[in-house]
Amino acid sequence: QVRLVESGGGLVQAGDSLMLSCEASGRTFNSYIVGWFRQAPGKEREFVTAIRSSGRTYYADSVKGRFTISRDNAKNTVYLQMDSLKPEDTAVYYCAATLRFTQISAVSMYDYWGQGTQVTVSS
Repeated sequence: QVRLVESGGGLVQAGDSLMLSCEASGRTFNSYIVGWFRQAPGKEREFVTAIRSSGRTYYADSVKGRFTISRDNAKNTVYLQMDSLKPEDTAVYYCAATLRFTQISAVSMYDYWGQGTQVTVSS
């Protein structure tokens, strides 16, 4: 069982930066793939980025070059550094964890989810 808690959301202006954190419980957390997803009002939840236990990372095209995912297994924490934020990045951001190694951009592949943190980017 893994429990995930996100933090770090807030209201920022376009062009600003924000760092989200996802802290996990569970002694085997470093074995999990951890992903970040986001959901804007009226839209489906979409993949943002993910990181394997090895440190290999994956990004959606919409955030590539602006967002950076990293993990500190000693602290059971995954971070999402978001730079050059745009109004279209506004959404609730969720972290999620899975042990499955296929389709890591698919919502259905993740077994554990946090409660989400709101990110609002004003123009």
